[in-house]
Amino acid sequence: MIGILTTAVLSFLLYFLLVLIAAFKNRMRKKMIWKNALGLFVFGTVIMSIVVYVFMPPITVPNMLLLNVVVAVILVPAVYGGARIPVRYETAYQSLSGIVLLVVALSIIGVFVYSIFALEDSYESIPKSEEEEARPLNEENTPISVAPESARNKVQKAMSVVPNTQFYDLGKLQAQRVDGEIVYVAPVEFTSFWRYLRGKETEGYFSIPATNVNAQPEFIQEKMRYTNSSFFNHNVQRVVYSKHPDHIQSGEAQIEIDDEGKPWYIQTIYKPLFFSNRPDMKEIKVAVVDPVSGSVETYESDEAPDFIEGSVSGELAALENEYFGKYVNGWLNSIFGKKDVKIPNESGTESSVTPIFGEDGEMYYFTDMASPKENIDSALGYTLIHARTGELTYYNGKQNNGIMDSKGAKQIVNKEFPEKRWTGSMPVLYNIDGHPTWIVNVLDPNGLFKRYAYIKANDSDFAVFGDSAKQTLNAYRLQLAQDPSSIEGGSSAELEDKSGVVNRVLVTSTDERQAVQFLLKGETTIYTVTTSKAPLAIFLKEGDEVDLKARIRQNGTATVEEMSIKGISE
Repeated sequence: MIGILTTAVLSFLLYFLLVLIAAFKNRMRKKMIWKNALGLFVFGTVIMSIVVYVFMPPITVPNMLLLNVVVAVILVPAVYGGARIPVRYETAYQSLSGIVLLVVALSIIGVFVYSIFALEDSYESIPKSEEEEARPLNEENTPISVAPESARNKVQKAMSVVPNTQFYDLGKLQAQRVDGEIVYVAPVEFTSFWRYLRGKETEGYFSIPATNVNAQPEFIQEKMRYTNSSFFNHNVQRVVYSKHPDHIQSGEAQIEIDDEGKPWYIQTIYKPLFFSNRPDMKEIKVAVVDPVSGSVETYESDEAPDFIEGSVSGELAALENEYFGKYVNGWLNSIFGKKDVKIPNESGTESSVTPIFGEDGEMYYFTDMASPKENIDSALGYTLIHARTGELTYYNGKQNNGIMDSKGAKQIVNKEFPEKRWTGSMPVLYNIDGHPTWIVNVLDPNGLFKRYAYIKANDSDFAVFGDSAKQTLNAYRLQLAQDPSSIEGGSSAELEDKSGVVNRVLVTSTDERQAVQFLLKGETTIYTVTTSKAPLAIFLKEGDEVDLKARIRQNGTATVEEMSIKGISE
């Protein structure tokens, strides 16, 4: 309540300044002026406290300026009327009150103008770096998550296990790692004000694995009094506002689970740049609320307890992407020249960003960036924002040049099943054997998972669909190995020396090149070589002895870099 009362009182600064001027200019009525002014102040403070309690405006220069103007415009005339002060019309420069109002008007204009140019300062505050070579997102180190729409659908169907289920709806899903497993967690929230009055506490939260499409949700009973859907002083945002009225809250509070299974509400807050409401990305904090007691602990975002993955909210990450892409060369350039401007796509699952987990076990927000030019569906690169520090890394290497963006990947899925109205969701760019690949969840109109789609990012006709991630990955890799245009793609596998006797041979031809695929006796690895690397491979036959250098992958395929055939190459 201290924060609410502080904000309400600060809204009367201009009011008291104008009252002071009125009392100075009308000394004969000074007593009556102050009597009326103090009475209106008490009444106004009560009203403003209610307004602040409901809307929770942060204490920032623009907000306080606006609130002071509103209070002064409403109450100062009441002071003049109550004290029966005659109003004399004078030019602004001859009237002290007029000068004050003129200064306030200019301040409002100045704050508005500054807020526009502060966009560049906000951009500069972003902790950022660029990588020339695109970072490979390996499907084994960076698990493919189930789309949140699909997980939410399953959890909704399990709501009947919640005691007094008619009181509750499902809250916001949050991805996090619990006991080494990536899961979605979501609290149950009150459906209405009356349900809150009857229930007073929510019953707990759901947890469902985020990497297994066949997993079922589990309900964990854990009473929570302070929630997003609670009212009055039990509302999480109001609890945080009471302690930090000078910070702006980013997005809705979300729950995260500690090592003992206890839920905590996590709210991202930040200090804006002075004279504006633009975020200072170096001043990001996280308020951790105990949903049982309502106590609040505040940390720097990167110093939050270890169990907290997303101390930077998805909403703030989306705003960071927008500022990074649009204001790289200032506000004017974002409108007219648009040099180096990049627009973040809105294909993400959480405020246009998609949470993923990196090979280091940390959570990042993924977003691909597109050109501001209309009707261009190629990606310029992508960003990863660390979900604890807010550090942004932009990847725009040669490997990703000319690839389709996430909207294009989703459109391919949408066009594949028009009669069923299945749609693409949660596209994430991965590196599969050196080939940029969009991996997309295919969902039905009810949000139920149906397929995985693996789409070659630089070839819209190259798409593989499957029922499971592993099955689809294996089918995609096999098709890559059989496609002559893909043979010379990069790979992270090391070169190995091999020798053996050819068991089976298959020649694949296109207008561009020829590729030879073969098996060695006693092996099931499919070796592929192009005639551009080994021209004599076109004459390969069963029984030939070969020596070769190949990149052998764990999926049962290999790309041959050098090869000699006994009796032909010698």
